[in-house]
Amino acid sequence: MNIAYTMAPGRGDTDLLLLSLVQRLQGRGYRPCGTVQINTERDTDGPCDMDVQVLPDGPRLRISQDLGKGSKGCRLDPTALEEAVGLVAGSLSDAPDFLVINKFGKHEAEGRGFREVIAEALARDLPVLVGLNRLNQAAFAEFTGGAAVELTPDAATLERWLTEKLDPAQSVA
Repeated sequence: MNIAYTMAPGRGDTDLLLLSLVQRLQGRGYRPCGTVQINTERDTDGPCDMDVQVLPDGPRLRISQDLGKGSKGCRLDPTALEEAVGLVAGSLSDAPDFLVINKFGKHEAEGRGFREVIAEALARDLPVLVGLNRLNQAAFAEFTGGAAVELTPDAATLERWLTEKLDPAQSVA
């Protein structure tokens, strides 16, 4: 199975890492599909705004909701997430080189979200790279049958894994 995941330790670090990786690979001519998350700090004391950029050049969608000061509920906007899922699913027919999903989160752990898109990409033999957090690690392992490779959260490791999958002739034995 052509799937790997990474988990960076700091809040938002995985998002920044995947965004940077995708930008570098696009600069080298690779065609990604999927999503990267872009967090924007707010002027208030509240949590950041969360947007996903649909790759390669789709819209930027706000996936967080403002639930008000002191709210403890989940801020994810499920309608916006499903819009992103639909756009990414449609882009699989554009012959991308790889799929990147910013996060295998609660929706995916519960059987929704990007699960079907990930499965379709794997069926098409595309390399898939997923951001993950510890909270959903068990659900992700169950989803992949334990076949996903854990990659250390550094740019060189992620880029090497993807480029070896994309161009095996370039890999070093």
